Amino acid sequence: MAATIPLGRGARYNRGMTQRTTIARDITATGIALHSGVAVTMRLAPAPSGHGIVFHRADLKADIPALYSNVSETRLGTVIEKDGAKVGVVEHLMAAAAGLEIDDLLVTLDGPEPPILDGDALSYLALLESGGIHEQPERRKAIRVLKPVMVQQGDARATLLPAEALSYDFELSFPVIGEQYFEFAFSRAGFRCEIAPARTFGFLKELDALNSMNLARGATLLNTLALDDGGVVNKDVQRFADEFVRHKILDAIGDMALAGAPLLARFEGVKSGHTLNNALLRALFADPANHELVEL
Repeated sequence: MAATIPLGRGARYNRGMTQRTTIARDITATGIALHSGVAVTMRLAPAPSGHGIVFHRADLKADIPALYSNVSETRLGTVIEKDGAKVGVVEHLMAAAAGLEIDDLLVTLDGPEPPILDGDALSYLALLESGGIHEQPERRKAIRVLKPVMVQQGDARATLLPAEALSYDFELSFPVIGEQYFEFAFSRAGFRCEIAPARTFGFLKELDALNSMNLARGATLLNTLALDDGGVVNKDVQRFADEFVRHKILDAIGDMALAGAPLLARFEGVKSGHTLNNALLRALFADPANHELVEL
């Protein structure tokens, strides 16, 4: 059983980092961006306590805080933008940072997206771990959800519910894939083993159309699970039978990390994606009665 600490009003939070954290030293990686297909160099660097996670576009000399309010596009990944400068597909790196409970980080890029690496969060997790973890002097705070918040679009919906510990569950229904369900009670060890390895996925028949729009140019059969009418094309790289729903939870963890602090809540997703994830955070923060900030 996970150890817990009290937060008041009977709430509890799985014991993790109680101090804010950053990485101990710089880490640099180069790879291909998922949509633009160009080579991008990414530098992950320590940041001072309270800095939060900020993306710096070195080529544009622009800083973009990783916050839900800066999300400008969600069609094929989560895009953050400030003053015309954008960074796309931030969710995998954000999920890895959340999985390690890293609060403060400077991400410098010389291109429009982080490199896709293996199409998962595990590759980012390994990079962050190689930088070491440094505890900051400031205590961590969490956003405690006080009442249910739900957003819906057609038969898809996303919900945040009050809970004593952070957890995610997701129901996926997708052509060829069928129906999948997964429930995940957050822990750093569980994230590494159960969620972080799950790769992104897409249909081969949509690739030509995406490429014509300068999208998915960095997708390969090594970093993306490819689907056709018969199922998974590259089964040799598939890591879980239910990898698709696990990746949807990975995406949700990355998108919820844009709240600016860890959530104390239960996330429930049904056929939802980046658009509803962002709408859910906007709905949460639209009413101050929905949440409170608590010190861990």
